Amino acid sequence: MDSSEFLEFLVSRCSVRDYDQGAVPDADITFILDSASTAPSAGNLEAWDVVVVDGQEERDLVADTAFGQEHVRNAPLLLVVCANYVRSMSRYGDRGILYAIEDATIACTYMMLAAHARRLHSCWVGAFQEDDLKEVLGLPGHVRPVAILCVGRGFPPGTYTERMPVVEHIHHQSW
Repeated sequence: MDSSEFLEFLVSRCSVRDYDQGAVPDADITFILDSASTAPSAGNLEAWDVVVVDGQEERDLVADTAFGQEHVRNAPLLLVVCANYVRSMSRYGDRGILYAIEDATIACTYMMLAAHARRLHSCWVGAFQEDDLKEVLGLPGHVRPVAILCVGRGFPPGTYTERMPVVEHIHHQSW
């Protein structure tokens, strides 16, 4: 893939909140998770974990923690990406908390792009009640949910969200 194809790949991805109910094939789930394992991480400690949620009852419980968002309830697959503090804190102390959050965020981004590469749709969800989600998923105390990635075959919106011009984000040498 050349650079123009890569940019087109990125531009063609969008958040999708409307899914059909067909299950995501195991081969696609494996591809998505394998792709995440290639993500860069602080000290190569891979301080992230993912909870795969594909049962309707379990998706309903996760959706309840996400303020009842219907696309969380209706997506056939949820990947709850978590920061695992112990892995990075073992080497970096308190700074490892930040590194674990960064590792989980990068891994989730790779999962989102891997889903897109498999012609699946996704939506990154960051709005959820953290303590409730931890309870629903039985997460240990040293694990923090960072994102819920909804995945499935979906129905993209007719138009893409307008983006800020890149120049508005860039500062040279200082702010």
